[in-house]
Amino acid sequence: MTKPIYVLNGPNLNRLGHREPEIYGRVTLAEVEAICREAGGDADIVFRQTNSEQQLIDWIHEAIDDSAGLLINPAAFTFYSMAVMDALKMYPHPMIEFHITNVHKREPMYHKSLVSAVATAVMAGAGARGYGHAVRLLRDLVAERAA
Repeated sequence: MTKPIYVLNGPNLNRLGHREPEIYGRVTLAEVEAICREAGGDADIVFRQTNSEQQLIDWIHEAIDDSAGLLINPAAFTFYSMAVMDALKMYPHPMIEFHITNVHKREPMYHKSLVSAVATAVMAGAGARGYGHAVRLLRDLVAERAA
């Protein structure tokens, strides 16, 4: 794999480990990054988090040109950002939408993802350790596409 895998995280994920640990657990974003890098093996991982919709969109645009695959946890932007969805529509490579919690077991406002319609796959409810599973799946999807 010559191009990296991008792992992009949306708003409030910088507070992992502190924010509602009864819902999101005690794993920090730094620990999530370590999980992703370990799961990535020899793949280059670009790991980022932002609370800004504009920044997330700029990174998606960058990933369109510079990545082999995209793992995105858009957080709250999942449910209302048509701008993020429109940017993701342009993404030409395998893409996984990821959520730490099972959004379908939560309040109704979390049940309708704008991102799911454009993602290759969706993973939700496996907790922070699910990031590792998602990175491994993304590596497989990228390899299958290259074959």
